Amino acid sequence: MDNKYQKTIYACFLGYIVQAIVNNFVPLLFLTFESAYNIPLSKITLLITFNFGIQLLVDLLSAGFVDKIGYRVCAVAAHIFSALGLLGLSVLPEILPDAYIGLLISVTIYALGGGLLEVLVSPIVESCPSKNKEKTMSLLHSFYCWGHVGVVLFSTLFFKIFGIDNWKILTCIWIIIPLANAFLFSRVPLAPLVKDGETGASMPALFKNRIFWLLMLMMLCAGASEQAVSQWASTFAERGLGVGKTIGDLAGPMTFAILMGSARAFYGKFGDRINLDKFMIGSGVLCIASYLCISLSPSPFLSLVGCGICGLSVGIMWPGSFSKASAAIRNGGTAMFALLALAGDLGCSGGPSLVGYISSIASDNLKKGILAAIIFPFLLIVGILLLKKPKASAKN
Repeated sequence: MDNKYQKTIYACFLGYIVQAIVNNFVPLLFLTFESAYNIPLSKITLLITFNFGIQLLVDLLSAGFVDKIGYRVCAVAAHIFSALGLLGLSVLPEILPDAYIGLLISVTIYALGGGLLEVLVSPIVESCPSKNKEKTMSLLHSFYCWGHVGVVLFSTLFFKIFGIDNWKILTCIWIIIPLANAFLFSRVPLAPLVKDGETGASMPALFKNRIFWLLMLMMLCAGASEQAVSQWASTFAERGLGVGKTIGDLAGPMTFAILMGSARAFYGKFGDRINLDKFMIGSGVLCIASYLCISLSPSPFLSLVGCGICGLSVGIMWPGSFSKASAAIRNGGTAMFALLALAGDLGCSGGPSLVGYISSIASDNLKKGILAAIIFPFLLIVGILLLKKPKASAKN
């Protein structure tokens, strides 16, 4: 890595921690919102759908404005939106006549920041000169996992010591990170995503490229393979360990996130010695094995073990697909990264939806839903094998 861009990489690492904060902090407060503001839990859980819906919209629209406004301005704005949204959680429900509207406005604001970060951070890292971009990309995405773990652990510890009634103080503490990183992004050097004199691919050009659609499928399957199981991690922990919901919420998602982050950090450390295609195919096979363990095992504890193995197996899928896209389509530009983020986020919502739908028509049998989702890691493996065929990326 060029030392000139080392601080840029650090800022990107922090950017994914910020995204982990905005995605994972609010769900810890759902029951608090329910009791403090007398809002039905069914309405509160819609905040998650609203958050990711806004982020999907940003993914779709960002290709049209990021290049015009500039990466630096957008990156700083993303962090400011994230900070303002978190601040709004503490203020708006108290001053507006309808507390739920205050929560919705706050979620909308920080979702704009989260969506922008998803689009911006990976291409910024990809543009930085590096001997092995795949290693850096994998390490980058591990920081979302560490951010997730940190948010849950630190918040749980804070609530244990100071009480959950002081959640607004903790919210203000979390605001420090996006504000500090906004300042950092205003100072660090940014390398051009495409070479001087060249332009990034347009959407019509990408849509005509068959390799692009294969990469979109891979990203969708990467997101679906990850979330199809992680969304149910708490359930597996509760059943497998015979514990209550609170411990289950900690044990299941935390185990999944730690193992997923470990896989990404492992490739980030040793990726120069490992063939990315073989690592991704091996991870896909391990993912299929974990799905079979979860869905066919008679033991709840073994299902929990399968859930953990799944976290380990899906770690490389998202960053690896990004790296494959960068190598396959030169000068894909902002449009390519924005559309890939859109496909990945669609997979993140589609995977759990398929599991839930199949489970519901199978008499609420969650294991049958997980078994049906095995199609996602299978298709990802097929995509990698097809991409290994004659390098037609630039020709098609």
